[in-house]
Amino acid sequence: MAFMEQQPQPMIGRKPPLDDTVPLTAVIEASQSLQSHTEYIIRVQRGVSTDNSWTVIRRYSDFDMLNNSLLISGLNLPLPPKKLLGNMDREFIAERQKGLQAYLNYITCHHILSGCELVKKFLDTNNYSANYTEIALQQVSMFFRSDPKWEVIEPLKDIGWRLRKRYFLIKDKDQPKDKQVLSWVDLGPDKFLSDKDLLSAMKLLPTLSHSNISPVTFAATSESSALVIRVFSEKGTLRDHICKVKPKEPFLKKYCNPKKIQGLEQQQIQTYGRQILEALKFLHDKGFPYGHLHASNVLIEEDTCKLLDIENSLLGLPSYYRPYVTQFRKINTTESVDVYSFGHLLYEMTYGRPPDAVPVDQYPPPPSSSVVSVLQSILSTEACKTGMPTVSQLLQTPLFSDTLLFNSEKPQFKISSKLKEALKSSKECLEKRLVEEQRTIHQHKRLTRAQSHHGSEEEKRKRKILARKKSRQSTYETEEDLSVKYNNNSGSGASSPPTCPSSPTPLPGSEHAPF
Repeated sequence: MAFMEQQPQPMIGRKPPLDDTVPLTAVIEASQSLQSHTEYIIRVQRGVSTDNSWTVIRRYSDFDMLNNSLLISGLNLPLPPKKLLGNMDREFIAERQKGLQAYLNYITCHHILSGCELVKKFLDTNNYSANYTEIALQQVSMFFRSDPKWEVIEPLKDIGWRLRKRYFLIKDKDQPKDKQVLSWVDLGPDKFLSDKDLLSAMKLLPTLSHSNISPVTFAATSESSALVIRVFSEKGTLRDHICKVKPKEPFLKKYCNPKKIQGLEQQQIQTYGRQILEALKFLHDKGFPYGHLHASNVLIEEDTCKLLDIENSLLGLPSYYRPYVTQFRKINTTESVDVYSFGHLLYEMTYGRPPDAVPVDQYPPPPSSSVVSVLQSILSTEACKTGMPTVSQLLQTPLFSDTLLFNSEKPQFKISSKLKEALKSSKECLEKRLVEEQRTIHQHKRLTRAQSHHGSEEEKRKRKILARKKSRQSTYETEEDLSVKYNNNSGSGASSPPTCPSSPTPLPGSEHAPF
């Protein structure tokens, strides 16, 4: 479907897009030895539902090929070494299976590796067999036929983390010296705008003007995808700046294990943080959901931050931090997602790297104590349990309130009242899907804890003691009943009155029932 100025067709009957941010887990259930090699049967599951699982069969050579492709990350991956002789011995196969399981655990738990196309294809070939580069080229070629002033300079391979998004460096034939970047992407699972409203919103993006938001040159949609053109920045993103890497390098190479990371100076942290918060407040005040803040979505131009990819929420694309956000039920609005993401970004600006895990309650020495107080208000265990501050409240903190900004342009973005209502409804649907996913994960965690507790050695011992008590009580009651019956029979012969039933004996372990 070409990107034309035509009325898109409704999405009735279309297959709902897959959420690529839902984590996959993989467990090797068994191994089977054939004449020349061993195959490993892997049970893969998407999310927490066992209904959404399948099996794949992989050889060691398949793991080795995957590992060779992932070496670009610069990580020391724990793949068991090769062995030419004795690799069919039963004990060796069992030991290798343990090593391969540890390898799967590592790559499926790593925030960047777990979402990359190589790992997804290895574990879920059925859903990730498409050649997205080829599809993108076809779509972009159709667009260029309808608007021939554009010309492709070069594809920008794998510079982003999204599987279904591709980038091309292009130029306007009338202005060949000005490089621009075209991004093409499939619509995502959080696309709740009608096709008509989506087209209207995308047309509106080039009219948005803000000192801290990267301007859009052109934006259009088709039935199932969208493309956006904006100016290409040679200096790259905030994460490129922190990691000291080249913007055009592949995402895995740039960010998995950067060698020269460096946090920002105190003044830069304050200035950049204030600029980003001002951009977020502007979008929220306009009723425009964002939810896609991270260090690779912030451009640096002449010491000024500019937000990228503001169209993502319109297109229904899940957040970079969605696997984190779904763990915390208090992060249930698009603004709280932005604030939580800002916490990650502030940590990265301060220490030069993302936090190892969240919540974060202990911090390395920072440039300023005021930085830690803001981080604690967002990333601490208490904050994740009880709730985040608002963007306005963050702007009022000592870290940012005294920072002066010198904006040369007046922000502009006019949205019709009808489109505002559509955006509001879309935002509510997006938040509802997030809350439902959080509830499902929370219930799964409770059930898992209950099962683990029920199966613990201490619980087994308690149930045995309870069973013995119940058995002794039952024996005592039986003897007592026989004694009463014997005495009654030896008396006047009158029937004994019915006895009141004793209170029911609790089932073993029932005092620990989780519900």
